[in-house]
Amino acid sequence: MTTELDMTWTLGTPALLGLAVASIAVLLVLIIRFRVHAFLALVLVSLLTAVAAGIPAGSIITTLTGGFGSTLASVALLVGLGAMLGRMLETSGGADVLTNWLISKFGEKRAPLALSIASLLFGFPIFFDAGLMVMLPIIFTVARRLGGSVLFYAIPAATAFSVMHVFVPPHPGPVAASGLLEANVGLVLILGLVVAIPTWFIAGHLFGKFVGKKFDIPVPHILDAALGNGNTDKDAFKSSPSVATVFILLFLPLLLIFMNTGLNMLGSAGVVDAEASWVQWLRLLGETPVALLITVLLGMYLLGFRKGKEKTLIETVVDSALGPVCSIILITGAGGMFGGVLRASGIGNAIADSLDAVGLPLIVAGFLIAAVVRVAQGSATVALTTAAAIVQPAVLADASLSVFQVAAMVLALAAGSVFAGHVNDSGFWLVSRFLQMDVQTTLKVWTVGQALVSVVGFAFVMVLYGIATALA
Repeated sequence: MTTELDMTWTLGTPALLGLAVASIAVLLVLIIRFRVHAFLALVLVSLLTAVAAGIPAGSIITTLTGGFGSTLASVALLVGLGAMLGRMLETSGGADVLTNWLISKFGEKRAPLALSIASLLFGFPIFFDAGLMVMLPIIFTVARRLGGSVLFYAIPAATAFSVMHVFVPPHPGPVAASGLLEANVGLVLILGLVVAIPTWFIAGHLFGKFVGKKFDIPVPHILDAALGNGNTDKDAFKSSPSVATVFILLFLPLLLIFMNTGLNMLGSAGVVDAEASWVQWLRLLGETPVALLITVLLGMYLLGFRKGKEKTLIETVVDSALGPVCSIILITGAGGMFGGVLRASGIGNAIADSLDAVGLPLIVAGFLIAAVVRVAQGSATVALTTAAAIVQPAVLADASLSVFQVAAMVLALAAGSVFAGHVNDSGFWLVSRFLQMDVQTTLKVWTVGQALVSVVGFAFVMVLYGIATALA
């Protein structure tokens, strides 16, 4: 069976670039001008792009479903379980309880900042999509309480998850690039935090204030799906849990996932035997879907059974979370399908090879390769690993590079890999659908914001690289 991994392309780089631009343009016209549903538009354009790219007819469906399925494999469980947890927190009154606590401790003006700091902490071990799902009900509740555009609260928090995901191990992109370039993962982690936090402040906190003033987006009701008997069931499930209970449900997945990543790093360093049975079982408990499943089950107990709620009521509340997110899951999967077709066309490798021959300074060339591959095919992890593979021979052959400079090189590639996420990126559709923004607004808010993360992050990396060069 042919997969996107063993596809070869027949078009030259200019033709592939033109095909990518044309396919994205057609997709935007279908969604914005003709109001075709995003899911249908993504599937149609993915199919047409596969045909135009010269992918064999017998492999087109495999390529489409491969991109769709691989995206759903990483997103569907997280979104579904996260929505269940969020629904229970919102319906039980837990989100209100935490909101009151935040406002009492930090004040109304600092509550959004407190949300973002919490997101930075959650973002250390938790992937972007899972962390966002856990925090959304709290973000929405704070936004309703304090008023104003939801972007004031959501963009800084979402950007916090984004910068941690792209710059800081143990997330897969920087870990993979560190392995390819033989960088010290511990040093990459420290420097990644040095880059991520000020980048978040500029591209998340300050930019969030700017877009919040510019775009008045009301707080979405997507997590407020009607229950079987409307407000009757909602009122019946309300219990106003303690702040401690809410914190347990928020921090449990954090601790479990942190255990997984910590054991993984210790295993890589040879501190523990990564193949030992007890390590494998503990890591299983910390896998993100398992950690969220455990938390949802604990939430059902703490917010439902322990409060004396009927089994049928708990089932109704949990089930009510799934309907609103089904559309989001399908659209996100279709976005992954579109990106998968572009990857199968070979555009990422073709552009990377062309840029590699330009002769720019290695750190600048790596950043640009990652950025262009990201824009062309959507996946930040693919962009980062592609760029790392391209620059790997030059980095490993240059004995004059210090460990500090090599770590900075990894972060430069990471900065490029997050550049301008748009319609071929599944994260774009998660943000668009959950915040209920149209495509034009999401391009202006999220795509521009991710470009800002990339450029600002690269600027900080270049400062670190300059310091390392001066000290070498």
